[in-house]
Amino acid sequence: MNVIITGSNRGIGKAMVETFAASGANIWACARKATPEFESWLNTTAKTNGVWIKPVYFEMTDAEAINAGIQSIIDDGQSIDVLVNNAGISTVGLLSMSKVEDIEKLFEVNYFAMLRVIQKVSKRMSRQKHGVIINMGSIAGIEPQPGKIAYGSSKAAVMMMTKCLAKELGPMGIRVNAIAPGPIETKMIHQYKDEVLEKLASETSLRRLGRTEEIARVALFLASDQASYINGEIIKVDGGR
Repeated sequence: MNVIITGSNRGIGKAMVETFAASGANIWACARKATPEFESWLNTTAKTNGVWIKPVYFEMTDAEAINAGIQSIIDDGQSIDVLVNNAGISTVGLLSMSKVEDIEKLFEVNYFAMLRVIQKVSKRMSRQKHGVIINMGSIAGIEPQPGKIAYGSSKAAVMMMTKCLAKELGPMGIRVNAIAPGPIETKMIHQYKDEVLEKLASETSLRRLGRTEEIARVALFLASDQASYINGEIIKVDGGR
């Protein structure tokens, strides 16, 4: 299995790389920019699991860079079996305190960049007559909350896109699903104060925040043949909110 993972240098994306590599998958690990630490970690992970992992760098707000990055993957000549659209950014703020320009940037990264990647990769998958696309949604796109108008709306758009694309691409042998995580232990969530994090944990029936590897394992399942009849679904992984 050959897998593209965006936003692979931290948080959930990093756990995705580790989980897929451990399962024997080869990976194109996409990130914004190269660092010695990132490339060293990729090399170690690849050697440990006996797979190849190739870094691919592009900025998610740069359409030309996205196109060039994905084209370099296609030019490898390998089958592209799975695309995990994980890259994204988050903001919190009431509309009255937000700049529309900042909301536009959030949509550029969370929605339009994902759309560009899917458009290019799905063309390759359609020629293969198989493929799996997994998009990262969020519980924020399902449950309306004050201060989440930008982030929540962008993720709601991602999840509707997922359902539409599942119908478009299903006849070509391509499955499209999304994961909607609840509060997960990442750097992104620590923009909140401790009391807010405690409240988020208390709102789950498991009374804790989720772990990145718990999201990655769901993605691995969706990518596998064990999920071969699952298409157009939004899988909530939220600890039972």
